[in-house]
Amino acid sequence: MRKRIAFYGGTFDPVHCGHITVAKRLLSLFELDDFVFLPAFHAPHKADKKPTSAYHRFAMLAMATAGLPNITISTLELDHAEKRYTIDTLPEIIELHADADIFFVMGADSWRDILTWREWEKVLLMTNHIVVTRPGYEISFGHVTEAVRSRIVDLRNSHESPTRTATNPALFITDAVSRDVSATEIRNDIREDDRLDRENDVPKEVAKYIEKYELYR
Repeated sequence: MRKRIAFYGGTFDPVHCGHITVAKRLLSLFELDDFVFLPAFHAPHKADKKPTSAYHRFAMLAMATAGLPNITISTLELDHAEKRYTIDTLPEIIELHADADIFFVMGADSWRDILTWREWEKVLLMTNHIVVTRPGYEISFGHVTEAVRSRIVDLRNSHESPTRTATNPALFITDAVSRDVSATEIRNDIREDDRLDRENDVPKEVAKYIEKYELYR
């Protein structure tokens, strides 16, 4: 049987409990063999926002995922040390894992802004995608093409494991994670209060790391 591997791209600035919950839930729901965090060196669609150094973001991800079975980190984009588009990275992933079915994970905010991605339709038709809904974010489909809409498999309110694979790429919509945590709000809280108030939203090891290196102040 072909392996099933999910890649979750983002800046993870910082990684929080919501990200970890996504990994754990999708591993189970999609019967994945591996879930891989794919931190960006600098997200192209956030050109006006300079992220925390790749070193710190990778270190926090490593702490947050230590000891979690089947959850790993890829440095594919960090190693390029430049702004990378998904249209450039995804073919590399597919080539590196030619014997696996690939699932590319995105949040509701990325789905909302998908038209800003370079060659977005090609990206969405290239392999399987998983859109994870978020409380307070309405999921709509009118902004994408019919070719993309025809691939949508709505798993909301369902606990069944999907069976479609990369031989017939699908775009899955799931509400498997209902936790609403925002990295932006975490950064703002620290910046405004000069301390980390949201320890329940950040893994303890990550909270200690943020305090130690005085990040987001």
